[in-house]
Order: sequence, then C-alpha cells, then structure tokens
Amino acid sequence: MKYLFWPLLALLIVLHQDYWQWDDATLRFGFLPQALAYHACLSIAAAVFWAWACRFCWPLDGEPAKGQLAKGGGRSEAASSATASSSTSEEAPS
Repeated sequence: MKYLFWPLLALLIVLHQDYWQWDDATLRFGFLPQALAYHACLSIAAAVFWAWACRFCWPLDGEPAKGQLAKGGGRSEAASSATASSSTSEEAPS
C-alpha cells in the first residue's frame, strides 16, 4: 500500500488547483457556492488520505528502515519483545 502514497498525494495536489470553478456561480444545496463545496469535499478527501497514510504507511515503533528488514521480512524479535515487555510492566503499584 505504500506505493500508492506518492501518486495519491500528487493527485490531491493537482485537484487542489481548481482554477476552472472560480467563475461558476452555481449554488449547491441552495446556499453553498460551487468552489466552496468542491474545497469542502477536497478537505474531506485529504483527511481520509492522511488517516490512511498514518494507518498503513507510517512505520511502527522499532520497525527497521527499508532495506534492513530482519530475516523473514517481518518485525525484528527485539521490537516484538520490547512491545510485549512494555505492556506487561505497566502493573498498578500495590
């Protein structure tokens, strides 16, 4: 999914340049100018894009950099054990 990040970002940048709508006086829903409605939809699309990017393209804590993957292509054992030990060491004091 990481290979989709740059093309989608470029698409959002191109779609943001909406010079063709500024002379359009059409009202959406009877009160919202066309250009403002377009930017509202574009803002929602940008928010969804960044949520997707953070969820699927952001590296995990302790994840090795590209080209330095552990054997098997997954997370390293040190990163896995560090997250496991941090969750067990948060016990309430007695």
